[in-house]
Amino acid sequence: MDKPAEMFDRDFEWAELTRFAALPGPRATLGVVSGRRRQGKTFLLDALTRADNGFMFTATETTETDALRQFGEALARYRDQPTPFRFAHWDEAVTELMRIADRGGPTTAVIDEFPFLAKASPALPSIIQRALDPTAQHANTPVRLLLCGSALSFMGSLLAGNAPLRGRAALELVVPTLDFRLAAEFWEISDPRTALLTNAIVGGTPAYRREFTQGDTPSGPDDFDDWVVRAVLNPARPLFREPRYLLAEEPELHDTALYHSVLAAIAAGNAARGGIADYLGRKSTDLAHPLSVLQDVGMITHEADAFRRNRSAYRIAEPLVTFYHAVMRPAWGDLERPGRATAVWRRAQTTFRSKVVGPHFEQVCREWARWHAAPETHGGQVTRVASGTVNDPVAKTGHEVDVATHGENGDGRETLLAIGEAKWNDVMGMGHLERLQRIRALLTARGTATDATRLQCYSGGGFTDELRRRADDDPSIELIDLDRLYHGA
Repeated sequence: MDKPAEMFDRDFEWAELTRFAALPGPRATLGVVSGRRRQGKTFLLDALTRADNGFMFTATETTETDALRQFGEALARYRDQPTPFRFAHWDEAVTELMRIADRGGPTTAVIDEFPFLAKASPALPSIIQRALDPTAQHANTPVRLLLCGSALSFMGSLLAGNAPLRGRAALELVVPTLDFRLAAEFWEISDPRTALLTNAIVGGTPAYRREFTQGDTPSGPDDFDDWVVRAVLNPARPLFREPRYLLAEEPELHDTALYHSVLAAIAAGNAARGGIADYLGRKSTDLAHPLSVLQDVGMITHEADAFRRNRSAYRIAEPLVTFYHAVMRPAWGDLERPGRATAVWRRAQTTFRSKVVGPHFEQVCREWARWHAAPETHGGQVTRVASGTVNDPVAKTGHEVDVATHGENGDGRETLLAIGEAKWNDVMGMGHLERLQRIRALLTARGTATDATRLQCYSGGGFTDELRRRADDDPSIELIDLDRLYHGA
C-alpha cells in the first residue's frame, strides 16, 4: 500500500500500520494506536482503511444502546446489508465484526475513539479479549483489529498489568507530535527564527497548520506579529479556544479549574512541586494527585535533574497551553472583544519572551542535542540530555545548566559529554563561556565532569567576535545558532 501523497512524513507509522494490516495468518490480530489529540491518528487510519478496503468506525460519547445502534448501522453499510444490524449487546457486535474478512485475506477493522465505547461499556475490552482467544477462532476470520484513542492514560492501561488485553496486541503504535525541524517543514517556514517563534506557540501538532488556522502561516519575521494577532489571538479562529478545549476533552480531568491553575503555575516558571504549591497557596502534598493525572494524560512531563537525583522539574508538554496561560489567560476579557488583540500582544512581549520562547528554546536545544547533533559535536554517543542545577558552595549559589549531555565514552561507561547554556535573545560572549568553565570546574571536582567535557553555547541572538575567535582556537567549545539547530549537526 503506497502512502497517500497528501500525507506529510509519518513514514514509520505508515510502514508499521501497513505491515500490521497485511500480516499473514488465519487468526484475528489486535493492534493499539494512541497519541495526543490532533496528531493525525484518524487521518492515518482512514487512509489505511481506504487503501485496504477496510472497515472504520468512529465512536462518539454516548450511551451503550446508542453506540451499538451506530456500530450496527456502520457495519451493515460496510457489509452491503440492506438493513442495519440490531445488536443487543457487544458480544454480538464483536462476533459479527470478527467475520468481516470472510471474503478472503486479511482485512483491517478500526475502532476510533475507543475510550468512548469502553466508558459506556466497561466490559468491552474483556469481550474483545474473548473474541481473540484461540478457542474462539471458529467464529473468526483474519481481521486486523485496530483500537485507537487519545485518552493516553486509558490507552496505556489497555495493555498493562492485569488488563484483559494484556499480551494480545501485535502492534502498539504511538503517533507523536512533529519535532521542531519537521514542524518547520510542515508549516513551510524557511526562516529559522520565525520557525522557532511559531513552534513556541503551536508546537508540532499537525492539525494546527490546516484545520485550526486554515493554512495561514507567518510569511517571515515581519509577518509573525500580525500572524499571532490574526490566527492565534483572534476570537473568531478555532485556535483561540483550543487550549481550553484540550483540558475539557480529557475524561480524567474532572476539576478543570484546579488543573488550569496547576498549568498556570508551571507556565509562570514554577517547575518544582514546592514552587507550584506556593503559587497556588496549597500544601505540596495536595498536588500529588493533580500532577500525576496531568502527567498521565500527557499534558505535562516530569524530568529528573541532570545532577541531583532527588530533584526534578515539571514542564508543560503542549506549547499552546503554555502560551495560553502565560499570554492569553491573564488578558482573556480583552481578547474576547474584537479589536483588542493588537494591544494585548504589544503588552505581552516581555512575558512572551521570558515565559514562552525562552523555556521553549531551551527545550529545543535539548532535543537538538539528543536527536540531531552528530556524535562528533559532543565527543561521544549521546544517551540522555537534561537540564540541571549545580551547587557552588564558595559563591553560595546554584548554577542552572540548560543542556547537560550524557553519553558513552570509549570504554562504554556513561560520562558527561557536554554542558551548555541557551539564550534566546542575548548575544553570547566571554562571560557566558567563563560561567560554563566555572560549572565544569565544580563538576570536575565532584568527579562528574572532566577536562574533556565540552562547553556549548546555544544562542538565538548570535555570538561576539571574541567568543567566535575563542571557539575557532579551542575545539572543546561549540557555538550553536538557529541555523545550525534547524539545518546542521
